[in-house]
Amino acid sequence: MSGEQLFWQGKRVFITGHTGFKGTWLNLWLRMLGAEVVGYSDEMPSAPAMYRLCGFEHDIPWVRGDIRDGGRLQQALRDAKPDIVFHLAAQPLVRRSYAEPAETFAINVSGTANVLDSVKEQSSVRAAVIITSDKCYAGTASATGFIESDPLGGADPYSSSKACAELAVDAYRRSYFSDGSGGASIATARAGNVIGGGDFAEDRIVPDIVRSVQTGHPIKLRRPDAIRPWQHVLEPLSGYMQLAEKLYANGSSYAEAWNFGPSVNQEMTVRELASSMAAKLGAPPLIIPDADAPPEGPYEAAVLRLDSTKARMRLNWKPVWSTAEAIDYTAAWYERWFKGAPMRELAMRQIRAYETAAAVCNPAAESGD
Repeated sequence: MSGEQLFWQGKRVFITGHTGFKGTWLNLWLRMLGAEVVGYSDEMPSAPAMYRLCGFEHDIPWVRGDIRDGGRLQQALRDAKPDIVFHLAAQPLVRRSYAEPAETFAINVSGTANVLDSVKEQSSVRAAVIITSDKCYAGTASATGFIESDPLGGADPYSSSKACAELAVDAYRRSYFSDGSGGASIATARAGNVIGGGDFAEDRIVPDIVRSVQTGHPIKLRRPDAIRPWQHVLEPLSGYMQLAEKLYANGSSYAEAWNFGPSVNQEMTVRELASSMAAKLGAPPLIIPDADAPPEGPYEAAVLRLDSTKARMRLNWKPVWSTAEAIDYTAAWYERWFKGAPMRELAMRQIRAYETAAAVCNPAAESGD
């Protein structure tokens, strides 16, 4: 049994947003490693939802509550007495944030403050990982990508809300968690654009392609030449878990911000990723706008890159699957879903395949050295 498996055996883990795309994969992986998971969420994020497809509705302790309900959240943590908290609950969509800016800030900023308040009051918590976004940075990245010390900001409500969440975490950490009194160690995680089976969210490229297969309607790409740090969902989740282990064992030494993204040589444009995924799933042809036409919809950054050097050097974390492999595993998930396959078993096989590849890619980390 690897060091990671030994670490998670019997750990009590509390996950906000556990019914979401990332949350469901994290649920499953932690349970495979022997953790005792309690989830906090108000509802399913989509229909269909991976959480339901995996049969988790009555299989995982679920506290139903809104992240904006601080009293409900505090009671849930008191009841769960977790060792580790992962905060994933969010309003995660840029375009929706333009339509619902106040709600976006309430969920992403006030909701995060409620989590921090709850962690502050619950003495059992040793480590908390707060998930924000690669879009929390201001300005333009260098050729190698944003680093964790770059200025925070955001030209749209979603990005700004995630920058505000980062500032809230830093303020709480300095005010309540840095006096050496044995409280929780808190870090933030900023991941690139994730793909993977089970994502059915609105206004994201892979779910849009899946819906085009079902309806026969072509997909219109808004910004086909935009560059994004695409990675399979298991990549940042592995980073979140490694970070939680370090926080638990070493406290404030790792209580800071961390990037988790692919190598620059793995980046793809929206057009390249959509074309590859559409071809694998048999989707209708893509609609590519005229190069001289103005971009459709509100502002979104043309290029996003993350520099994950710090995570590689200090956490011994690095990406395992190439972008092409991430696309292959994502397409395989949806192909099996189209055929009515049992999705929990498929997801577990993909997690085991990732663990096997990670052991080959980084044997020192697998052995716990």
